[in-house]
Amino acid sequence: MNHKNAAISKGIDWVIIWLYVALVAAGILSIFSVTYREGEDVLNGFLKLQTDYGKQALFFVISLVVGLFILLTDSKFFTATANIWYAVGIFLLLLVFPFHTEVKGTESIIRFGDFQMQPADICKIFVNLALAKYLSRIETDFSKPRAQLIASAIVLTPALLAIAQKETGLALVYFAFFLVMFREGLPAIYLVVGFSFAALVVATLLVEKNTLAIILTAIAAISIYLLRKQMKRNKKLLFGVALIWLVCVGIQRFAVPFLFTHVLQKHQVERIFSLLGTENPYAAINNVEGEEAPASKEKTSDYNVRQSKIAIGSGGVTGRGFLKGTQTRFDFVPEQRTDFIFCTIGEGFGFIGSVIFLSLYLFLLLRIVTIAERQRSVFSRCYAYGVASVIFFHIAINICMTIGLAPVIGIPLPFVSYGGTSLLTFSVMLFILIRLDADRQMALR
Repeated sequence: MNHKNAAISKGIDWVIIWLYVALVAAGILSIFSVTYREGEDVLNGFLKLQTDYGKQALFFVISLVVGLFILLTDSKFFTATANIWYAVGIFLLLLVFPFHTEVKGTESIIRFGDFQMQPADICKIFVNLALAKYLSRIETDFSKPRAQLIASAIVLTPALLAIAQKETGLALVYFAFFLVMFREGLPAIYLVVGFSFAALVVATLLVEKNTLAIILTAIAAISIYLLRKQMKRNKKLLFGVALIWLVCVGIQRFAVPFLFTHVLQKHQVERIFSLLGTENPYAAINNVEGEEAPASKEKTSDYNVRQSKIAIGSGGVTGRGFLKGTQTRFDFVPEQRTDFIFCTIGEGFGFIGSVIFLSLYLFLLLRIVTIAERQRSVFSRCYAYGVASVIFFHIAINICMTIGLAPVIGIPLPFVSYGGTSLLTFSVMLFILIRLDADRQMALR
């Protein structure tokens, strides 16, 4: 028996496991603090699974059991079956279209009785495995455009399917895998183009179309004037400037309006313009005929964020104390156990508690990066960076959502937000990493 226990624990990184347990425990306590009611039998709440904190504790136990099975699995299993799991993920995403159940505006949920599943969330694991498998192949030359396009297709295919299911928030998470590609040699120009596209979209929302078109034309004209000598020797340079100008004007005139009227949902558009502090020019298009205009609703699009900021601000330096928060205890903040759970921590434990809580995430991410860099296998290194990228993206966007620095796109806080699918997904991703790290001395590609 002792020999079996030693075999299970051999090479296991216990630091990352304790950080995981600490974060999940913080999540259960946060869910408890906003759902517990005076006089409630806490023990029954946990044992009878009639409360959210009881259900989350059950999800944690299930995650630990699944994690134990993963730790007992040979790490070669994940490299051998990576592409199969990816195919399963794509199949589940396609299965959503005929069998989905609409929940809170999203059509990405499959329900089986009392059990519901969100393939767009689970598929992150499969994409990470498939991308790591592709990048670790001996025949993959990632310096070639063909290899870069195939890797991008592995990532973007489930993202596009998620967008088609009105799950834009989770679709954006898949772009975190491009950080893995940069680690493996993707040229920095792609990152520059990506940020430039984002900046152009924001500029299109903040500046009038005609004014922005004049600015873009002026920049192109100045560029041609400054580079006129080089252009005489190299006509391709002139063609490049003209092409960039056409792309920018096309984004400004056609791509952004299409994005805000056909891709993003109405409430997401409202949240973006609310964040920017500008009027929504697409309101007439986004509003369904006969539906009440957002401005006249009792709770406007920025209601969640305003209440969240009030809750976090009321916590001050040391916090109001456990079970003593007024904003969260009296349900002023919607979704305070899921997407806005950080405001519960901010109100209850203040600035100091929030810093300690975020430090757990920082240590977790640093530990994952350390694990990634000590891998002998390309597959394990790519997978580890995939885990770090996805977790970082979730943390950054979620925290920025709660403090009003990013639009609300429905991204949960890893290991902390209420939800069985989310907790199980992140747990499986982490335990696969732990298993791969435990076998890092093996000669794997």
